[in-house]
Amino acid sequence: MNIRFPKPLVHGDLIAITAPSSGVPAPLHPRLDRAIDALRHRGYRVVEGECLRQQYKSASAAREQRASELMRFLTAPDVAAVMPPWGGELAMDLLPLIDFRALENVPAKWFSGFSDISTLHLPLTTIAGWATLHGPNLMELGYSDTDAVTAAVWDVLTAKPDSTLAQSASKHHQHQGAGWPGEFGPLLDEETQWKRLGDGPADLALNGRLIGGCLDTISRLAGTRFGNVPDYIKACGADGTLLYLENAEMKPVQVLRALHSLRMNGWFEGVSGVLLGRNAIPDSLQPDSFNYIDALQSVLGDLQCPVLYDLDIGHVPPQLSLVNGALAQVEIHDGHGEVIQRLRASTT
Repeated sequence: MNIRFPKPLVHGDLIAITAPSSGVPAPLHPRLDRAIDALRHRGYRVVEGECLRQQYKSASAAREQRASELMRFLTAPDVAAVMPPWGGELAMDLLPLIDFRALENVPAKWFSGFSDISTLHLPLTTIAGWATLHGPNLMELGYSDTDAVTAAVWDVLTAKPDSTLAQSASKHHQHQGAGWPGEFGPLLDEETQWKRLGDGPADLALNGRLIGGCLDTISRLAGTRFGNVPDYIKACGADGTLLYLENAEMKPVQVLRALHSLRMNGWFEGVSGVLLGRNAIPDSLQPDSFNYIDALQSVLGDLQCPVLYDLDIGHVPPQLSLVNGALAQVEIHDGHGEVIQRLRASTT
């Protein structure tokens, strides 16, 4: 598997900040400034793009401007990492404008975030061969007191090639439906328990190369050249593949439709396991309503591989920092889990 891992961030490196999807409106500039100050406190230099400190019609700027700026930062030799403030809704607009084939010949650099950033991560990994980092967004890294799971993003960003990184499940997470963390960060008040869907041993270990992201956005890429996960699974070969997904805003019936689309397009064929983050949308309180677990069971209940859910992935913080393309082992025991990632291009 020809995955290229970025160089580790070191003191003095330049980090570019651009918003390829949603920008940051003026009322939230103080929060953005704190996040940027946190980067400088760690010893990094920062350059801001023009597509950042404004929001108009659900995006930071026109799609051509957003695509051009992102491409410029991804290819700039002096930029060591690109860190958007957060996701949004319109990253899909950029896909036809980004030259992913050209990026095959550019040294990989860290491109981190989650939510709508997954829309860009997926083809950057499957087409250009870059390892990409699905983890906390920049706007979550400016709190004075950051929990250990969130803070582990720095272990990844500064990891040397062929490093092995272990991350444990959180002990507590924010309660479902609480929305985006407030001014002082998320309130981690509910006990975390990783679970397995259906029958089978509750304790197990899964191995494979990671790929995935936000179900709301990447499910729309299935069947296109930007979402060719089946070929990625084949290319992983004996390493295996671990597909991870998380729901941000979809109701249970919408989750069912999205998962069916992925299954019809071959995304679950040959995977070693499916990893599902905590569902961000509470189920209906109406009795006998179709719920989130019903959707998972309906589409994934008969898969030949294990399906784990309520993992520390996605819109209910805190979340693990997962590297698309990394060789990973996921272990679960008595509801507690660990992810061990190796930043290695191949097993040979």
